Amino acid sequence: MKVALLAHEKFPGRAKTAIGVLRYADYDVEAVIDRNNDGSRVHDHVADVQDAPIVASMADVTDDVDALVIGIAPIGGGFDESWRPDVRNALERGCDVYSGLHYFLEDDEEFASLAVEHGCELWDVRKPPTDVGVADGVADSVDATVVATVGTDCSVGKMTATRELYEHAREEGLDAAFVATGQTGILIEGDGIPVDRVVSDFAAGAVERMVLEAGADHDYVFVEGQASLVHPGYSGVTASIVHGAMPDQLVLCHEHGRDSVHGYDQALPPVATFVDRYEAFAEPVADAEVVGGMLNTRGVESDAVAREAIADFADVIDAPADDPVRFGPDSVLEVIR
Repeated sequence: MKVALLAHEKFPGRAKTAIGVLRYADYDVEAVIDRNNDGSRVHDHVADVQDAPIVASMADVTDDVDALVIGIAPIGGGFDESWRPDVRNALERGCDVYSGLHYFLEDDEEFASLAVEHGCELWDVRKPPTDVGVADGVADSVDATVVATVGTDCSVGKMTATRELYEHAREEGLDAAFVATGQTGILIEGDGIPVDRVVSDFAAGAVERMVLEAGADHDYVFVEGQASLVHPGYSGVTASIVHGAMPDQLVLCHEHGRDSVHGYDQALPPVATFVDRYEAFAEPVADAEVVGGMLNTRGVESDAVAREAIADFADVIDAPADDPVRFGPDSVLEVIR
């Protein structure tokens, strides 16, 4: 499938959905739409993903594409009206539109009308199923090893770490499944439940359902984490994933140099405190240990300095650690095995 990615004014640093699609999705990305970086290419900004030209608008995408993917999700998941011409242009060209926003495109009268007129699909990725119920507390009944990523903050690389563990496990011949809990993971996997959009009473139940389904058919289940227990806005999503998944193992994710909570004027607690914090939080439902760590070193230029930072992180959490993108997840995957 050929797609264009909308990432206005956020590429690459604040366009994690776009980066995730470029790195992992089975799509051919024909263009990235970002008015601030018009005329450059993806590889001018990020080297280790598929390359594509960056253009100013959907009207500048000259190749035929099957879908426009909204590759950014601002805090609150709202729709920026400056994107409307791009979505309108896509629909008028007969392109489907995929969105991970909390703003549902199918509820927008103009977009819904254009989609019908031109035979297009509007996929609101964050629209959850309606038949999710309260968790029964039985995710630990699966025979599979359930591994959940957790974080010191949001946007530190939990989806990426989960995906790298899953893909490397498959490459090594392990029978593994990926449980997508957020919009980026769902866009990549083509399946999943957006836990941050589920009614709070049912959020753990949504995770439990996915773990039971994956665990019935696979030996390892890698559950995509969300947010952080210390995040004042999103901690409830983290709680639902940990308690719903009832994991056997936890992998702690952190971004090197991150010292404040994303979006808030609040200092992060010391990284070392997160090991006990997550193990204690999981303990009522699961005897889960932090068996490894994933450090996002994207802000570090030198590989040598990055390796030093990873070694320091491993010492702090007293467990093996990797940067899964820069160096691979092998040491953590070996502990999981």
